Amino acid sequence: MRYSVFTVSTPEWDPATAVRKLSEMGYEGVEWRVTDQQPSPDGQPGFWTGNRCTWPLSRLQEEAACMRSLTEQAGLAIPVLGTYVSCANLGEVELAMAGAAAAGAPALRVNVPAYDASRPYLPLREEARAQYREVARMAKRYGVRALIEIHMGNLVPSASAAAAFLDGLDPEHVGVIHDAGNMVYEGFENYRLGLEVLGPYLAHVHLKSARWEIVGTRLDGSAEWRASFAPLRKGIVDVEALYRALYAVGYRGWISFEDFSTEIPLEERLWDNLAYARELESRCEGR
Repeated sequence: MRYSVFTVSTPEWDPATAVRKLSEMGYEGVEWRVTDQQPSPDGQPGFWTGNRCTWPLSRLQEEAACMRSLTEQAGLAIPVLGTYVSCANLGEVELAMAGAAAAGAPALRVNVPAYDASRPYLPLREEARAQYREVARMAKRYGVRALIEIHMGNLVPSASAAAAFLDGLDPEHVGVIHDAGNMVYEGFENYRLGLEVLGPYLAHVHLKSARWEIVGTRLDGSAEWRASFAPLRKGIVDVEALYRALYAVGYRGWISFEDFSTEIPLEERLWDNLAYARELESRCEGR
């Protein structure tokens, strides 16, 4: 396996600090966050607002050469660009793909629409599938691969749903980011089952964890549960089982940490995450 960090999870660091520290820790890649973000309400860097380790989408083509140089000088690769563009906005998708190609990134995340039950699922999915066919054609033209992420609250919360969504599209140009942490919230399937269903669409892996906790009592007296992110060693994701499943299907690609837990300071959790992953990898190789 090769290990990278998605910089959505390193909001305190600027890009130069991130590549230096990740290289020192022994990571091999960096999955850059790309979006035109809002400032943090309190002025402090956060995962989704005011993130200092984010490149602006609107200037991506102009800054792609700088991104590439900064990454390569640190001895790192860019396995995926973590963009937030949606298949519903093909203009932004093309902007992101042009930037990815210029930065030397072989793939980028292209999101599918959210699902909130305000519209029937199947017609919404078919509409998005038609849009993604255009995304696939565009990806072929730019020589990159468009990836959808298994994610709670959108059209593809499970591996099976993601595979069905991409059915009929060429896996050379599109693929799936597997995310077991998101599947704690919604869409859990046996890891090996899901990976086998994805087959050639399995393109990248995000690694994080989460857990469910009782946060109150409803009016009828039943427990109210809520999911939140957790450290890898303390969450619901059975990381060793995930590794065994990845090995079983022959996956030896990139694993990108996207740890939103804050119980452990950033630098300490990045060291520990990598150490834990390598420990699990050695166990799987020894079987």
